[in-house]
Amino acid sequence: MSRPTAEPPSHVRGLAEKRAEARARRDYAQADVLRERIAEEGWLVRDTPAGFELVPKPAFRVWPTVAALPQHGPSGTAGGHERPGTAVGTEQAVSAQTLWDGGLATSRLEEPVDVGGTAHATESSRRVTVALLVDGRPSDLRRCVDALVAHTDARILALDLGDIDGAGTVLHELAERHPGRIDAWHVAETPHWRGGSAGWGAARTTLLRMDDADVHVVMETSTILDGDALTPLAEALAGDVVAAGWRGVDPGPDGRSWHDAGPGEVRALLGYLFAVRRDRALAAGGFPGKARYYRNADLEFFLTLPGRKVVPATALPVHAERHRGYADVDPAYRDRESRRTYDRVLRLLRTA
Repeated sequence: MSRPTAEPPSHVRGLAEKRAEARARRDYAQADVLRERIAEEGWLVRDTPAGFELVPKPAFRVWPTVAALPQHGPSGTAGGHERPGTAVGTEQAVSAQTLWDGGLATSRLEEPVDVGGTAHATESSRRVTVALLVDGRPSDLRRCVDALVAHTDARILALDLGDIDGAGTVLHELAERHPGRIDAWHVAETPHWRGGSAGWGAARTTLLRMDDADVHVVMETSTILDGDALTPLAEALAGDVVAAGWRGVDPGPDGRSWHDAGPGEVRALLGYLFAVRRDRALAAGGFPGKARYYRNADLEFFLTLPGRKVVPATALPVHAERHRGYADVDPAYRDRESRRTYDRVLRLLRTA
């Protein structure tokens, strides 16, 4: 494999152009062959709305798409599953998740919310896995993972979508620094909310299927632990409780708007941080596949998940940094995709 330069050589660009032509005529087998030839030359090809782009191939293995990743089946085993953490070849602001009002014309303003080791994980703690979607914002990722390692001994399962802004490279470095704690997976496919094709729901369900723990923790990289917030969530999953989270919401009397709720039983938990029984989430079909963007997808997920959902009575040691997944996304895209998902949420509420 030749060492890539700052700009791809002409023959590599020629291969990428031939691949684009193959995709245009739906010859995906040939497109895959050309993708591999490009990779052998030390480059990755990424599909974008404007065509394609070529980026130097990193030191870690990169799968082409989320769908191409090996996944656990119902038995909890995955053929060809590997430990991916090693190289192949070598202004704090706590903001509430924005919830839509009944008319869906405006969103509730983001408001401040007052909320109350590096060694290998032990066998008992391996029943808890924290699943992270990495879609850029490498500094957020580093703070999130550093806090998880410092305050818990849970396994971290992370999926990097497209190495945006070098976040995938940071994930790789973190996995090498904490062997046995972090399973890092990388795909060339970029997130739909960043102009790519990887949807939030599909990526989250893939993480769920790749997991083998009893408790699957959904966490955003803007969420930072100030202590062990995972043990109280895992311990709350007793009896008929299927999920426990940091913050909860209930639908309003009009059946259209939502408001903050908890502690105690709630209708839905917000995606900042929650723990769910993995088998029950799988039995419910995983996360909503039609949700290409995160916003309101947590509501849709919990409306389709049977069982009780709770917010623990004791405040958890956790805070949220600036929620870039909302604030830094194109507003037109954000509102359009949020509306799509919320329309499905309203249908679920009407049929409940």
